[in-house]
Amino acid sequence: MKFLPLAALFAIVALPQVALSQESLKADEQILLQQVMTDRRSVYASNMGMTEDESRAFWPIYDEYEGKVKTINDRFLDLVNRYVASYDTLTDTDAAAMLKEKMSIEEERMRLKQNYTKKVAKVLPAKKALRYAQLETRIDNMLRRDVYSLIPLAR
Repeated sequence: MKFLPLAALFAIVALPQVALSQESLKADEQILLQQVMTDRRSVYASNMGMTEDESRAFWPIYDEYEGKVKTINDRFLDLVNRYVASYDTLTDTDAAAMLKEKMSIEEERMRLKQNYTKKVAKVLPAKKALRYAQLETRIDNMLRRDVYSLIPLAR
């Protein structure tokens, strides 16, 4: 699995000393995020073992899910960017608002994941639906570990 693009994305976002314009940073984030999504798609394609009929049923659900996940990822990237921008001047009020937003993002991500896993389970045999859920969890756990290790702790 290729997760280097995501690590690079969050290295760019999380390190306040990077001297890039805000427009350049946003463009780089989008390019790297697109690469991660492409890599993720190839992981599912190579590990699901779907028939043609299963693929026809699965991929539209997956594409719809990824479209909605992109909105959540954009919120998360905005939160990280705001955190980085205010890292040296972060107040308790700012931190409380960011914590609330972080929890909201995580809750929305989990709700979306559960809803779409149920949809996948309706179109794939149970073992393949379970494999999808396992892959999704493994990928998410790896990404979270890598991403959160790059974001400096609040001081």
